Amino acid sequence: MRWLLLCYGLCFSLLKASGHTVELNDMFGQIQSPGYPDSYPSDSEVTWNITVPEGFRIKLYFMHFNLESSYLCEYDYVKVETEDQVLATFCGKETTDTEQTPGQEVVLSPGSFMSVTFRSDFSNEERFTGFDAHYMAVDVDECKEREDEELSCDHYCHNYIGGYYCSCRFGYILHTDNRTCRVECSDNLFTQRTGLITSPDYPNPYPKSSECFYTIELEEGFMVSLQFEDLFDIEDHPEVPCPYDFIKIKAGSNVFGPFCGEKAPELISTQSHSVQILFHSDNSGENRGWRLSYRAAGNECPGLRPPVHGKIEPLQTTYSFKDQVLVSCDTGYKVLKDNVMMDTFQIECLKDGTWSNKIPTCQIVDCGAPTELEHGLVTFSSMNNLTTYKSEIRFSCQHPYYKMLHNITGIYTCSAQGIWMNEVLGRSLPICLPVCGSPKIHRKQMARIFNGRPAEKGTTPWIAMLSHPTDVPFCGGTLLDLNWLVTAAHCLHQPVDSEDPRLHASYLLHPSDFKIIMGKHWRRHSDADEQHLRVKQIILHPLYNPSTFENDVALLELSESPTLNNFVMPICLPEEPSQEGSMVIVSGWGKQFLQRFPETLMEIEIPLVDHHTCKEAYVPLKKKVTEDMICAGEKEGGKDACAGDSGGPMVTLDTERGRWYLVGTVSWGQGCGLKDRYGVYSYIYHHKGWIQNVTGVKN
Repeated sequence: MRWLLLCYGLCFSLLKASGHTVELNDMFGQIQSPGYPDSYPSDSEVTWNITVPEGFRIKLYFMHFNLESSYLCEYDYVKVETEDQVLATFCGKETTDTEQTPGQEVVLSPGSFMSVTFRSDFSNEERFTGFDAHYMAVDVDECKEREDEELSCDHYCHNYIGGYYCSCRFGYILHTDNRTCRVECSDNLFTQRTGLITSPDYPNPYPKSSECFYTIELEEGFMVSLQFEDLFDIEDHPEVPCPYDFIKIKAGSNVFGPFCGEKAPELISTQSHSVQILFHSDNSGENRGWRLSYRAAGNECPGLRPPVHGKIEPLQTTYSFKDQVLVSCDTGYKVLKDNVMMDTFQIECLKDGTWSNKIPTCQIVDCGAPTELEHGLVTFSSMNNLTTYKSEIRFSCQHPYYKMLHNITGIYTCSAQGIWMNEVLGRSLPICLPVCGSPKIHRKQMARIFNGRPAEKGTTPWIAMLSHPTDVPFCGGTLLDLNWLVTAAHCLHQPVDSEDPRLHASYLLHPSDFKIIMGKHWRRHSDADEQHLRVKQIILHPLYNPSTFENDVALLELSESPTLNNFVMPICLPEEPSQEGSMVIVSGWGKQFLQRFPETLMEIEIPLVDHHTCKEAYVPLKKKVTEDMICAGEKEGGKDACAGDSGGPMVTLDTERGRWYLVGTVSWGQGCGLKDRYGVYSYIYHHKGWIQNVTGVKN
């Protein structure tokens, strides 16, 4: 009987049908037992080889599973495996409580290949429907799976469908192994005399597979020393000196190192001004690196002592090659070097241990002799006329003929910059202006021009005589300041006595046709105090009308300025309009009684006349009195200017200010001193703006 059973099993084995293999390469698919959903045949074997692209894994799960149960699945089974590993073996029914059915279990391949084998034995005790399974390719998250592996990315891992790639932080580059991050650190040049050098990312672990070069390059004459700090951590080996990572130093012909481990090297004196440092790391390790400071020293120079009234910076006990010091002086002193004054001076310690220059001296600032003040004087506050720092001088004007503009004190102090300074004007010099309208000789009595008496000498120091080169006077004028006079335009606009119709009816005098005499008292006789001046240019009022005497005013610029004294002084321009009835004084050398010229300057005091009254007086004569004119005289006549007085001054005294002001210049009239025939004058207040624009006179 045993023999029969043995024979039956052997024969079955020999007669058993051979299995077949199915190759599957799709990204997903379905696998079913033979005959599914009908019962599968006995003595059957089928293998499905599933292959998906690299970077994917295979996920297998069963929707239906119904196989014959057996101990350790020795009858019918489904086996899932890879080339070298069995992942799972299943058999039995899902409705039974067995550990060998897949149930909801998912089988995941470790790579891109999976083999599924179905096998049934020679008999089925009952009807089994087999299995229905599905598979799909799923992406592998290589970044997550490689987190703890030695071949993981150094810095960043990026997963994509079917694969992954590594990248590095800013400042790093990817090594040829495509996972290690290294740094490019071969161009580190240090040229300062002190500095700090560290391994990349210090004190964090330094990068792998890197070679860093650091060069300290200083001027010849320096010697560099290196000092590593306490934290020193470079991968080493217990038996072989520095086979993995190391730092090596080359200075001239000397080589120091290699160094590694956890003990920092002692102070290294390289005795060279040029040092190269090499740091090498291999492709493994997590050591924190190193940091060193370097300092360069050279030959020492002798100590320095600041100059008297000065200082040096920086002031220290020792100086060495290339050290520089700046020499400066206290306020009010300047550095004196080679007879040149300067604010600071710099010297340098040379490589042979000597200084580039000697310490200069500090000399007190000297503002020098003050600039002379035109029409002024300067006095010193000290007896010996010191002009050095903080010395004081005082500028003053030539009293009583000049006054200082803005009435400043005129005190100047020698500043630390070597400049005479005033608290108001700064470095600008004061200006001495002529005193106007304040004669030093005062009137004792009044006289008349027409049928009047001579003026007292010096009471009208502003009057000017316009004279031909032959010393024949023809008009008067008034001094406004050192350079300008005002007169009547008609004095300079002379008629032409000619029968030739091609000639104009009048012509303008040339500056060389006449001269100005100041300080004049006698008409024809010379005065000891008179000054003869030349005319530079003539400016008539642009709206002057010779036929109506409108705007009968002209300005004369002098070629040279007169000397102010008791007999020569300018008049003041009016500050406000003149008032009717005010008393004015008219001066001149014009004709007097019986049409004779006087021997000396004459003057008369008369009242200003209402403008309307004056206009009405000339209506019968069909002569127009315009707004640029002002009238003076008495209704009954007898007091008036006359021929030869044209251009001369009409002035008034401001008793509150104590100064004389120019009201008008003699212009025209009807006869001399006739009843109801007032004298007509060019009104200076009306022309004040034009006068100031041309001359710049501000008095």
